[in-house]
Amino acid sequence: MHLSMHNWMRAEPLEVTVARLKKYGYESIEISGEPYVYNTKDVRKLLKDHGIRCWGSVTLMFAGRSLFARDEGERASSVKYVKDCITMVKELDGYEMTIVPGTVGKVTPDASPEEEWRWAVESMKEIYDHAMKAGVRPAVEPLNRFETYFCSRAAQAMALAKATGPECGVCLDAFHVNIEEADPFEAIRATKGMLVDFHVADTNRFACGMGHWDWLKVVGTLASIGYDGALTVEFVAPVDRTPANPFPNMIETNPVDISEDQRKFIEDHGSNLLTEEFYSDQVRMCAETLLPLIR
Repeated sequence: MHLSMHNWMRAEPLEVTVARLKKYGYESIEISGEPYVYNTKDVRKLLKDHGIRCWGSVTLMFAGRSLFARDEGERASSVKYVKDCITMVKELDGYEMTIVPGTVGKVTPDASPEEEWRWAVESMKEIYDHAMKAGVRPAVEPLNRFETYFCSRAAQAMALAKATGPECGVCLDAFHVNIEEADPFEAIRATKGMLVDFHVADTNRFACGMGHWDWLKVVGTLASIGYDGALTVEFVAPVDRTPANPFPNMIETNPVDISEDQRKFIEDHGSNLLTEEFYSDQVRMCAETLLPLIR
């Protein structure tokens, strides 16, 4: 196993992100699913210069993106978006593409379960064909019930992956697993042979070590099923807006350019634009908690 990290949680120049990852001992990045923003030639050079590799990417399912939307045009544009993300990963020599099937934050259905399942499978099959040609392994990620109504447990993600194709796997996230699974460790064990990626944040979605996850047991369980991929850090620190706030330096008051979709996506996760000081400290804590367990 090795330590990786997402970069969608804070708007900043990629150079700053990559330098920080190198500083704290990360080996790779799971780059934000923004294929229309990055020049992959420039990103490849940046990563090479810092000795960081691309592990993969993750879909940012803003409003208007869903693989099982009732609207055929929305499904088609969402499939194209995911395929473009996969092309980006290929051009960065990445391994995997984490796919959230539906719009994050949408918790009411558009159609019957049968219709939505059929649309999801049709969309995933088209994406799968593109991924296989690109040499990128797709992985379905379940989110907790407060972020989606469609796929919230490991068993659901595995069902969609199996309906998609033999090389389609799953991605689990420690934060979501803690909410949705009756036995989180058994859920991890159940994905043996299908687990492509594993996202990490603590039970409160702060940095690893700030909640009550037993990280030694988590890493040991992953090792017991032969998982040797990334532990991909994805903390989304919740913002305290009361006098009880223990982190007064948390919120960025002078943010760099960020799109409204990106800002809303972060805020919909219960977080906000975080200061460089606070964010860097979260990155450091994750490394200090996890690296001793995987070396």
